[in-house]
Amino acid sequence: MFANSENINIFAPRNKNKYFIIMNNYETVFILTPVLSDAQVEEAVKKFEDLIKDNGCEIVAKENWGLKKLAYPIQLKKNGFYTLIEFKGEGDVVANLELAYKRDERVIRYLTTKMDKHAVEYAVTRRTKVKSQKA
Repeated sequence: MFANSENINIFAPRNKNKYFIIMNNYETVFILTPVLSDAQVEEAVKKFEDLIKDNGCEIVAKENWGLKKLAYPIQLKKNGFYTLIEFKGEGDVVANLELAYKRDERVIRYLTTKMDKHAVEYAVTRRTKVKSQKA
């Protein structure tokens, strides 16, 4: 179809010298096993934060929801430590992050989703509401 297809770059603007990278908003929630101490939970969360930052992402927000009851038993456990991290980054970071979740035996469940503009607006209003309630 194209005579010289190696010269086509969908990310290149009209000025051939500049390129841009699309940064998407993501949120990830993971549940850690309840047998961990507080220090071990903090260490696990720090590990995933560092992984996100090392892949060139910006962490927008982090919330530790604490020890909560699960809706159903997972690996014979009824509770888990929940953590939410919102970040901006490229799509390939999600695959690396989920691979790290799979390899870490402390993680019993995880979910990473791409946020659309409405979800981003809702997250901002929810964070400001939580901050005003704490103050």
